Amino acid sequence: MTEKKETHAFKTEIKQLLNIIVHSLYSNREIFLRELISNSSDAIDKLKFKLQTEPDILDEDTEFQIKIDVDKEKRTMTVSDNGIGMTKDELIENLGTIAKSGTAAFLKAMEQSQSSLGISPELIGQFGVGFYSAFIVADKVSVITRAAGEKTAVIWESTGEGEFIIEDTEKACHGTDVILHLKPTDGDEGDFTDEWVVRRVVTQHSDFVRYPIVMDIEREEPVKDKEGKPIEGKTEKVVSTETLNSMKAIWAKKKNEITDDEYKDFYNHISHDWNPPLTWKHFTLEGVTEYTALLYIPEKAPFDLFNPERSHGVQLYSRRVFIMENCKELIPEYFRFIRGVVDAPDLNLNISREILQQDRLVINIKKNLVKKILETLEKMSDETYAKFYDQFGAVLKEGAYSDFENKKRLLPLLRYRTTSSPDKWRSFADYITDMKPDQKEIYYITGETLKIAMNSPHLEALREKGYEVLLMTDPIDEFVLQTLTEFEGKTFKSAEKGDLEIDADENKKNDNFSGLFSKIRIHLQDQVKEVKASSHLKDSVSCLSGDSRDMSAYMEKLMKATGQTMPETKRILELNTGHPVIEKILALYEKDNENSAIKDYSSLLYDLAIIAEGGKIENPSAFNKMIGGLMASAI
Repeated sequence: MTEKKETHAFKTEIKQLLNIIVHSLYSNREIFLRELISNSSDAIDKLKFKLQTEPDILDEDTEFQIKIDVDKEKRTMTVSDNGIGMTKDELIENLGTIAKSGTAAFLKAMEQSQSSLGISPELIGQFGVGFYSAFIVADKVSVITRAAGEKTAVIWESTGEGEFIIEDTEKACHGTDVILHLKPTDGDEGDFTDEWVVRRVVTQHSDFVRYPIVMDIEREEPVKDKEGKPIEGKTEKVVSTETLNSMKAIWAKKKNEITDDEYKDFYNHISHDWNPPLTWKHFTLEGVTEYTALLYIPEKAPFDLFNPERSHGVQLYSRRVFIMENCKELIPEYFRFIRGVVDAPDLNLNISREILQQDRLVINIKKNLVKKILETLEKMSDETYAKFYDQFGAVLKEGAYSDFENKKRLLPLLRYRTTSSPDKWRSFADYITDMKPDQKEIYYITGETLKIAMNSPHLEALREKGYEVLLMTDPIDEFVLQTLTEFEGKTFKSAEKGDLEIDADENKKNDNFSGLFSKIRIHLQDQVKEVKASSHLKDSVSCLSGDSRDMSAYMEKLMKATGQTMPETKRILELNTGHPVIEKILALYEKDNENSAIKDYSSLLYDLAIIAEGGKIENPSAFNKMIGGLMASAI
């Protein structure tokens, strides 16, 4: 065979582009192996596709595989496949220009074959930018390739410095060998001639590639006698071929071909959570946008669910090739507990997070994933949904606050404990169904704990009426309430802010207290903005409330806990005019409106109101002395 050695200049500014690839597109050095394996997988896909229309292209049956060979002494790594291979012209076209690929021409041929023969193979990825990632770890790359159906092979070599050489060579089988002349290892960086480094990278990035990724492994094994028993002290080197990847991309299988145990095992594999999943959703969308998703809802919430720096659990693949984990662009924050995979064949393998945020395909996928997750939650049994909500209800509420587009579907999914049902979750729909005939609004109260909210004095009048009250104890509830106006025509009303307006006759009974209230207001002018008869109280003597537009006491506490400086907001002191204590203070006022005891009683009423809502009084010592004195005089 006559050798023809040719030198070609790259058709692009190779140094500049390689710099971008190495330092921008590939922040992780080991990603090069993923790219080369992906190209090998694509090459086999292309050959299998071509065999459908040209079955005679091969002389014999082929067991398709991708093989990795390493040589520690020569510091080389070879990634080989027995796929379609390339002719000389294809080699120049595909590797002569960065980001140049035969994909467009291949897909055009595929579309033609689909229309005429009805063949529908998977979309095939690019062979261009991914190949050049090899220069992250290699100072020279050689490609030996022979196209299926051809007798001549070609070798391509380059150091990535602006030119490449091509010449004819020999190769026993069709396919491509990519030989990397590895750079020296630097510090703690992994050595890619090490078996375990290769195993780890393949498992992490290419575990679900459909073809076996094999490697020759050398082991020291004991020499055995004729009876098969080990001979003591004698060993020999034995080389065996091992498959490094599982090839268990179960999301690519039909659902009826997968058992529940296989679904659960896969969840354990990708999540490292050894509890079984609560449920899962496996679906494929075909049409303008094509992708497959397998999503899991965990049974238990992870310990770092509310850690701002925690990662999402969804992995992104393209044609079973790993692109990135923790893909936040596919799942909104309030679904951050979802685990699983999304495989989008049309997605560029080298897409960055910045591009993902703008990519129309990704935006469309995200929209559909949210719909599917909501659909799964809506169809859960009451028992299963209660288990889910115990773990993830507080996170789901974030969506009701932040996702305006899906708010109408999220609100019916929210659940709360109530004064009528403190041990069982209730929906807004449940609440409305059980409303009293004369009840016009949905009542709620916020508090730090269920016990504090449940025992709030603000609920006394509502309890007497038999009205159910939602007990909101998650910090996010305060933000959800900012977006809640009504549900199925019923407005939301705070049990601790504004006038409840449930007993119109009470106002007539309170006219003779106006003088006393004015006096108490003067004594407490630094603490409260108003003193009035309470529409909330029936048993307690006093409580603090706010105007309907004021911040709740719990919200103010939350804001201060985060270190935010809050403007001083004076609240309203509400007094129970039907309570004997208030009646006796009124009698004292009517007898001597300048009596100094009224000032002490005013402070006591204010402190009692603070304690009732779980707050801290300013002067516990004075409060203690006053209560002691009152007890002494009463006994």
